[in-house]
Amino acid sequence: MDKSNLTTLCYIEKDDQYLMMHRVKKENDINKDKWVGVGGHFEKDESPEECLLREVQEETGLRLTKYRLRGVITFISDRWQTEYMFLYTATGYEGELVKSVMEGCTEGRLEWVAKSEVYNLPLWEGDKVFFHLLEENAPFFTLKLKYAGEELVEQMVSYS
Repeated sequence: MDKSNLTTLCYIEKDDQYLMMHRVKKENDINKDKWVGVGGHFEKDESPEECLLREVQEETGLRLTKYRLRGVITFISDRWQTEYMFLYTATGYEGELVKSVMEGCTEGRLEWVAKSEVYNLPLWEGDKVFFHLLEENAPFFTLKLKYAGEELVEQMVSYS
């Protein structure tokens, strides 16, 4: 079965930091060497919330207890299929980052990153757009990001 083009992404927050993943482990990864949140593709018949909770637990060992849907992002590219991503932030969780998860995650390396340092990391240009929206505590938004290769060539945001 081909991967769904529906995904979730979550930035877990603690002490003015985000839990982020440095994507360095997976072969043929469109996010290779980038820093992203945790999340992934929907499985058959999953809701966005079910996908969020499953992916966060699989990648971090944490069980979310307080989270919020912040926006829906449409990624358009000349290199891959259009992706629709449900963007969440989370401020409550149970459990601890299991050492074996941090060392053995197949996606990359997990690290707490100060929010003030995020823009210094290798990010997709469009990620910087939604980080600004998160910083501003923007109301629920939809964001359309169009890429030519790795270059962001169009962006459009709307608020609900």
